[in-house]
Amino acid sequence: MISKLLKFAAVMSTTALLATAAAAEGAMVHWYGQAAFKITTPGGKVILIDPFISKNPKTPDDQKDLAKIGNVDLILVTHGHGDHVGDTFEIAKMTGAKVAMNADMGSTYELLGVMDNKNLIRFNKSGPIRPIGNDITITMVRAEHSSSVKAKDPISGKDVILPGGEPAGYIIRLENGYKIYHAGDTGVFRDMLFINNYYKPKLALLPIGGHFTMGPAHAAYAIRNFLKDVETVMPMHYGTFPPLKGTPEALITQLKDHKVDVVVMQPGETREF
Repeated sequence: MISKLLKFAAVMSTTALLATAAAAEGAMVHWYGQAAFKITTPGGKVILIDPFISKNPKTPDDQKDLAKIGNVDLILVTHGHGDHVGDTFEIAKMTGAKVAMNADMGSTYELLGVMDNKNLIRFNKSGPIRPIGNDITITMVRAEHSSSVKAKDPISGKDVILPGGEPAGYIIRLENGYKIYHAGDTGVFRDMLFINNYYKPKLALLPIGGHFTMGPAHAAYAIRNFLKDVETVMPMHYGTFPPLKGTPEALITQLKDHKVDVVVMQPGETREF
């Protein structure tokens, strides 16, 4: 009996160690260019953020085929501009993914009838949701930008601009507790300090292109003064269109005496965090 109990304890111990090791695995972060990301969580869930893919000039040609994305559990949209909404509704239709966005923009898309409403999640800032399981938490946070929805008027056939609610960023807490901050399109705002202190993200995906968002100098100021506990910063939203002139090199120069890991990815690249 004692021998059996010892064997059982050994099996349970090994199982626990394997479970701990699995939980410690990092997130796989794939960048398509601009603000479009695919995050594969340690538990195998797939989250797309701002999936501007098929018409993204920075996305490698062999990755523009939406069928190659595979399974998608959740799509997060930061605001209504076309280079962020991108292929959201086509991907949702292909995969059955849930789509989460600010409540007012969600209302606009409900009226346009662009997707099955049972998969649309309308929510707002500071109201955490768990749409793909209790181990993953999504929290919408402030962004300093604008938002509108461009659509076809069903009567005139002309392009019209409709309400897009407020822009947003997202805090994504994964199964292993690792937190990612996708800032969306934003300028610097002091509440980034609240995001740092309260949510404690380890990886920040920050725009640096300028013109419509922070450039390298403003992004560096935000990192130094507000997001000062973030361990890793990945620059995004630069170089896609002519006005977005900010560069990772300029950001690194601005941060030369600040302790943070600036990870520069190439569109189409995947890394583990």
